[in-house]
Amino acid sequence: MTQFWNRFRAVFFGVLGVAAVVATWDLYKALGPEQGVLVGDTRVLPRTTELAMPHSWEMVQRFGEPVTGLAGAPDAFEAVFEASMFSLGLAARGWVIGVVVGMLLALLMSRLRIVESALLPWVILSQTVPLIAIAPLVRRWGSEIEIGGYLWSSEDSVAVIAAYLAFFPVAVGALRGLKSPDKTHLDLMRSYGVGWWRTLLTLRLPSSIPYLLPALRLAAASAVIGAVVAEVSIGLKGGLGRMVIDYAVAASGDPAKPWAPIFGAVAVGLVAAGAIGLLGLALRPFRLTGVPSR
Repeated sequence: MTQFWNRFRAVFFGVLGVAAVVATWDLYKALGPEQGVLVGDTRVLPRTTELAMPHSWEMVQRFGEPVTGLAGAPDAFEAVFEASMFSLGLAARGWVIGVVVGMLLALLMSRLRIVESALLPWVILSQTVPLIAIAPLVRRWGSEIEIGGYLWSSEDSVAVIAAYLAFFPVAVGALRGLKSPDKTHLDLMRSYGVGWWRTLLTLRLPSSIPYLLPALRLAAASAVIGAVVAEVSIGLKGGLGRMVIDYAVAASGDPAKPWAPIFGAVAVGLVAAGAIGLLGLALRPFRLTGVPSR
């Protein structure tokens, strides 16, 4: 019984958390003031009118209804699913690029202290640049790139923006992990004449897994956010970012509709985090001790 509880505890509390959010939403919808909660002239909680705040079951029910009133229009679930797969593909590309770049930076900074001193402040500073400002620049610069017969596309720009957010947690987490082995272990490697590369493969990389897995999970969530925001900034059609903008236009007459792509973005984030969770299962022997169990 204890083993069963330990295995499904996270799932139970996750479902319980979702149920609490839904119950709080509908309770505030039923009991909250129509004009929302005001502190002075500032509204801190939304209005509870039918146009401003739909019921939770209305948002779920909206998935089974057509997107528009046109004949043959797909239902919201189908439209959101296709957009989610589009955004997930771009986020996955960005995540892969971000992981590669982040790992290379972490290896370089862990190898040379002067490189760490020179690069780490810039790595941190890079995350202060707002995406909504840099996304159009990436698209413009990318449009001038032509390698052979390959032309830069808007999808490539979105993937680069997703990578821009994803590389940071990987670089920082991997750097901390690579520097985590005890000094005595490193001294033992040196006393045996083991080179830096072999020490990296047999000691530093295994020791970095407990630090790297949370970084990879954060990078996956950041890649999803970057992809959706970049789609909005660039105006790329087909993904959740543009769908959020398009559906928001209908909010005044169909208040439940704009929530469909928002739930799609949440689902994409959960899928991305779940994929990293599966990777964590494969690397479980390294998670607690940093070295494989026998």
